[in-house]
Amino acid sequence: FFFQAEDGIRDYKVTGVQTCALPIFFVISGFVITASLASRPAASLSDLLLGFYARRIRRLLPALLLFVLVAATALCLVNPDPGQMLGVGWGSLFGSSSLILHKLALEYFRPAIGLNPFAHTWSLGVEEQFYLLFPLLIWISGFARHGRSGSRRLGWLLLPLALASLALFQHQLGVDQSAAYYLLPGRFWELAAGALTYLALETGEPNQPAGGAPLPFRSA
Repeated sequence: FFFQAEDGIRDYKVTGVQTCALPIFFVISGFVITASLASRPAASLSDLLLGFYARRIRRLLPALLLFVLVAATALCLVNPDPGQMLGVGWGSLFGSSSLILHKLALEYFRPAIGLNPFAHTWSLGVEEQFYLLFPLLIWISGFARHGRSGSRRLGWLLLPLALASLALFQHQLGVDQSAAYYLLPGRFWELAAGALTYLALETGEPNQPAGGAPLPFRSA
């Protein structure tokens, strides 16, 4: 997105491509994560959480850490005062870059966010925050332990949360666009839509796709 400040007034301009691409990205992410968890039943909550977070760390952290180190080194060579930008980079390692960028967007004397090399990590931050909540919903619903009833309960848990998130997103668009853009509460409905799509398409046993074929997202 492009950020402009004119006469001290915040004005966000999101291109049409990005406006469409971001929700699609989060919907796909929600679908893939649900499919991944569906293919790995867990006997206990600790098994579910340890297995899920271990896979997320192995999949995301090495590339993210390398990017942050390389980008931070380059930034220090060309920027005499990189502290604020580096804070976003280090925050991305802990899923908080979206929170930091939201705070920066609310500050009057802020650097152009579009010039921050770590600005694009905000979407990963939203996903990582979603990862803190979603496995708990998976466990509470019984979805992680197989059973058709677990799928139904997960759907009924997600649906009101998704509708509340969508309503909040619409409200934030009018009062706080940076919150609507950067924060999980207004983005939850997109990730939940992906999970609900998986549940709607699910056939046969809940933890197996139609025809018993292996899930294409098992490595996620």
